This record gives sequence, structure tokens and C-alpha cells, in this order.
Amino acid sequence: MTAVEQRFREFKMPDVGEGLTEAEILKWFVAPGDTVSDGQVVCEVETAKAAVELPIPFDGVVHELRFGEGVTVDVGTVIISVDTQPGAGDAPAPAAAPEAPATSAPSAESAEPEGRQANLVGYGAAPSSTKRRPRKPVPGQQQQRTAPAAAPKAAAPAPAPVEPAPELNGHGPRPGAGRPLAKPPVRKLAKDLGIDLATVTPTGPDGVITREDVHAAAQAVPTAEASAAVPATAEAPAPAARERRVPIKGVRKATAQAMVSSAFTAPHVTEFVTVDVTRTMKLVADLKQDPEMAGLRVNPLLLVAKALLVAIKRNPDISASWDEANQEIVYKDYVNLGIAAATPRGLIVPNIKDADAKTLPELASALGELVSTAREGKTSPAAMSGGTVTITNVGVFGVDTGTPILNPGESAILAFGAVKLQPWVHKGEVKPRQVTTLALSFDHRLVDGELGSRVLADVAAILERPKRLITWA
Repeated sequence: MTAVEQRFREFKMPDVGEGLTEAEILKWFVAPGDTVSDGQVVCEVETAKAAVELPIPFDGVVHELRFGEGVTVDVGTVIISVDTQPGAGDAPAPAAAPEAPATSAPSAESAEPEGRQANLVGYGAAPSSTKRRPRKPVPGQQQQRTAPAAAPKAAAPAPAPVEPAPELNGHGPRPGAGRPLAKPPVRKLAKDLGIDLATVTPTGPDGVITREDVHAAAQAVPTAEASAAVPATAEAPAPAARERRVPIKGVRKATAQAMVSSAFTAPHVTEFVTVDVTRTMKLVADLKQDPEMAGLRVNPLLLVAKALLVAIKRNPDISASWDEANQEIVYKDYVNLGIAAATPRGLIVPNIKDADAKTLPELASALGELVSTAREGKTSPAAMSGGTVTITNVGVFGVDTGTPILNPGESAILAFGAVKLQPWVHKGEVKPRQVTTLALSFDHRLVDGELGSRVLADVAAILERPKRLITWA
């Protein structure tokens, strides 16, 4: 390492996890000239999974920021350089960022002589010395030509004045005074088509205008109007934009790729069940008053998560994954419970590691931390890897249920719908009860209909009678 390399340390875009190959710089927290210390966060980047803050691994003064905010940088590319010996003398100027080539008009010094147009090679062909013979005017059409800028040296004798050629078939008046000759049906046709009979060339006997003459005039008029309207069309202001185009990147790009891969790889099966959760809602209210749950996030989702974990314990084969490369099914003796979270950057699915081993207070604490971290955009890539099953709480949007798509690599996903007061038969009588609908999607390569049905039925049974959390656990 040279003395300059020892003094000016370069920090490269790291691989923040899961083999990601690029990241977008969201925000710089430092600028050239700022003093930084080992472990200080210098920027925030967004990968395909989450937003991550990057700390600098050495002390010094920021010498150069290689990329601006909003730029996507490959892993291993230098993004910042730091002067670790700021008192060792003047620092060299930072390398200028490459600029896009600008196109400008040629200067007067580089202009070519008049009549010789410069090409990429040589000067091109010289102006032609030959002259073209002027075209003969078409009879029946008026020549609309402007006068030359300068009079010729020798003016020819003025020709005798002649009458301008009449423009017919919709282009001008017909020669001769008097009312055009046409039968009433022909006059009505001309009126309907907007044709002035005085501009139509008659072809019938004794100068009578026929229907064919009117149609010929009608076909000629749009051509002239279209050619005259070209300048007006070009000058017309563009309509206001009603569409927006946003680059597909970051979490949205990763989500799209994952959903397409899952939908077209794992054969999905979705089953539904409607269940009376009145007792569960009463338990939620009681737990909020329990001193053991003080300061913890207690809501229906917590009990749904616990019910799913108990159901998986009773049916452990649903916690599995499909290994296509090795042609094996991997059964997992643990549950990393994913919770689908909607964030400003898009949908992410962080998971609670070893959720099956946690008590209810521990699960509540982990669930609250997971949700708050996701909303702040601070979820790490490690927190979104290794999931086994997922819960998506569509009920917070007032939705009854849905057909959720599996998170890639997982075997099942449970959709928890809105809890609504509905008429329900309870103990032989129709009473208002709190009811919800659950939907379980599973990978049919791993999970047969019987296994999937047992898991969903167990979840519903626990939510109907939550004391089963004790008897079945």
C-alpha cells in the first residue's frame, strides 16, 4: 500500500446480506470536509429488501463523495474516500465526475466555407452545377409562388394578362355567373356534405351537376383542409399529462420478482373458513388489562399468530420447503413466523425467528418491534430471510379475506380478515357475534389438502375457543 493509499482510504459499497448485487444511495449524512469517526453512519442505502444505514470503518475527514443521492451502485464500488491524515499537507483535488457530452452549435472559427458542408470524412459532394428544368404547371390549378427576392438582370417582356384558372371541385368558384344547375336531391346531398355547388365542376348534360360531381368535390375538400391544418396542429399545445412513470427498483422490484416467481413456481391452493371469534376478542380485552402484558402491543393479530403456531405444532409437516436443485423436501423443526407489512417503500415480510419457542409476552414484544422497525424502514435483510410461514392481516383495511400469494421459499400463508359483528347461531339462537374469515394458501407440492385443511381447522378452533391455547399447547 502506497503512502497516498494509506492516507486516503476508500469505502466500497458492501454486501449488506443475502448476496445482493446493488443498492441505491438514498441519503448522505456527511459532506466533503466533515470529520468522521469509526462506526459513524455516513449514508443510507436501499437494497432490494430494505433500507440500511452504512457506518464508516475508519476515522478521518471526508475527501470525496463518489456518487450522489438517488444513484444505484454495484456492490464493491467505491462510494466515499476519507483522508485519514488531514494534517499531512494539502490533499489532491477530488476526481471530477464524468459529464455527459454536450452538443452545441459550431463556433465561427470552426465553421466551414459557404457552399461546402463538412461531413465525418472529407467535405462531401460539391454543390451541383447542373440546373433542373422547371416543372410544367398542371392545368386547372393556380400557381401559388412568391415573387423572387431580387429581379433578374434582364427582365422578359410582360405577358398579356390572363384570367386565373378557376379552382373547382370544392377549391374555388365556378366560372360564370348564375345559379348552378342541379336537381333537388343533388342539392340536398351537397348541403348535407357541406359542399357549395358553385365550386363543383359539372359533368352532366347541359352543365347539370350530378351526384358523382358532389362526391368528387367532397373527396377533394378534406385533402386541402388537412394540408392547411398541419401548421395549426404542430403549434397546438400538448394536453396535460395524466400518467406518471416511476422506475421499478428497490423493494417494489424485489416484491414483483418474488411474487411472479412464487405464483408461477409453487402450485397454490387456498382454503377458507368463517369463524366466530367473540371469545378471542374478549380475551384480547382482558390481556390489555393484564400486568404481565403491560407496555406490550396486544391485538387480535397476536392471538392469531399464537393460534397458527399451536396449529403448526400439532401439524409440523407444514413447516417445510421445496429444494428444487437437490430434489428434496426440507422439513423444519422450527417456525420463523413472517408478518406481511405495508411500508412507504412497498410490501416487506420480516419474520420472527423461532417464534414457536416464545411465550405470549415474548411474542407480543417481538411482534411490536417487528412492526415498528418495518414502518421506520429500518428492517435488515437478515430479518426478511429464512421465513417458514407468513400471516397477512388484510382485515386492517376492512377486507373480509383474500387469496394470498406465498412468500418464496415458504410453505403456507394465512390471511386474517376483518372482524365484523354479524348474525350467528350461538347455542341454538341467532345472536350478534364477532365473526371473521380466514384463508390459508399453501404449496400443493409440499402440503396435501388434508394437511392444509387440518391446519386451517385448528387455527379456527383455537380462535373460536381460545382456551385451547392452553389445552393444545
